[in-house]
Amino acid sequence: MVATVSDQQVWRLPEREQMEDATDVPEASDLALEDINPLNPHLFRENRWQSHFSRLRAEDPVHFNELESSGRYWSLTKYDDIRNVNSDWKRFSSASGFVLGPPVGAKWKGMSLMQSSFISMDPPTHTEQRRTVKPVSSPPNLREMEPIIRERTAAVLDALPESETFDWVDTVSVELTTLMLATLLGFPIEDRRKLTRWSDIVFAVPEPGGVIESGEQKIAELMECGEYFSRLFDQRRADPGDDLVSMLVHGEDTKHLSAFDLLGTILLLIIGGNDTTRNAMTGSVYGLNKYPEQYDRLNADPSLIASMAPEIIRWQTPLSYMRRTANEDCEIGGKQIRKNDQILMWYISGNRDESIFANGDAIDISRENAFRHLSFGTGIHYCVGSRLAELQLRILWEEIHERFERIEVESEPEWTASSFVHGYTRLDVQLTRSAS
Repeated sequence: MVATVSDQQVWRLPEREQMEDATDVPEASDLALEDINPLNPHLFRENRWQSHFSRLRAEDPVHFNELESSGRYWSLTKYDDIRNVNSDWKRFSSASGFVLGPPVGAKWKGMSLMQSSFISMDPPTHTEQRRTVKPVSSPPNLREMEPIIRERTAAVLDALPESETFDWVDTVSVELTTLMLATLLGFPIEDRRKLTRWSDIVFAVPEPGGVIESGEQKIAELMECGEYFSRLFDQRRADPGDDLVSMLVHGEDTKHLSAFDLLGTILLLIIGGNDTTRNAMTGSVYGLNKYPEQYDRLNADPSLIASMAPEIIRWQTPLSYMRRTANEDCEIGGKQIRKNDQILMWYISGNRDESIFANGDAIDISRENAFRHLSFGTGIHYCVGSRLAELQLRILWEEIHERFERIEVESEPEWTASSFVHGYTRLDVQLTRSAS
């Protein structure tokens, strides 16, 4: 019998309160310090978040906000504070969720699918479940996958039109990441775009003309996702393969999990693989066009591709923040944190912290400390697929260098309406192939 995910199990939207805010968000300089709330997704859709974080880093790096729907929460915007909290899982827990949610102990209908994944757990359960999927990024597995990634990347790039405007997000970034995800999961290739859709709707905010238009639509599509993977779980139990779904349903630490809990982990892997890599791929094209002197350097010296990859991931920061919850009363940066307060570690701000990254708002493809970026987290929750993401970005640009003189951005991108996923929905480009 196929297990399903019911609407009772789909927690309300992580960013539900934010869309109630006015769309015309003032610039940071026009706000009183206490009125700055970087969580508003309109700042990200309009690409106006930079000044808000810059002011908080300078004036109030441990910043307090409170909402009726979420209670008390603190925004950490400086590199060292973020890293310290991220590395202290005993005092700052992941077990109550990794995005802003209802106050701890509040009664809400159901729970979040994502809260059943190991990213929303502390040791020892986190450690046990994480090690089941960790082999995907092992050096032997990456060496085995590199030829597959390169072959697919080459095929996608060879099919691109010349002297014709097209959307880089859908044609290249989405296509390459969904092909990779389908391979890792043992997911039918012909249905691969479902993975992108499900990833997009998990953190989408309902709005007219948006990714989803209602909470009911979100629940219906997540139920479809649950039913699809429940069938796949049953198939892999009977006929295991060399893929992540098989690892989960047969792993010693995960085979006992319910379909709901397995789906939470699958969605974590889909979002991690889709959002991080896809938005870094798009961000690399957009960023090098914003800093054309860096693009010129890369064309002149392709050996810089290796150092460019972590720098792009730093500059882009595909996931803007992660949440922790205080297990006890404590102090951060001179501020008194109460037990059960939510703490938002703004990676996107820490990655621009001028005390760590000189001229951090700009791209420097030879930046010596780019590898210190926070985009993959730190400590026990360091991204399990980080090496695979860097490998995909490196291969993409090695293959681009072989084929194209330039990829030119035709207009400003369309940005994701989310304060959690820092990404793009469209980027129009034209390309010029190399004469050789």
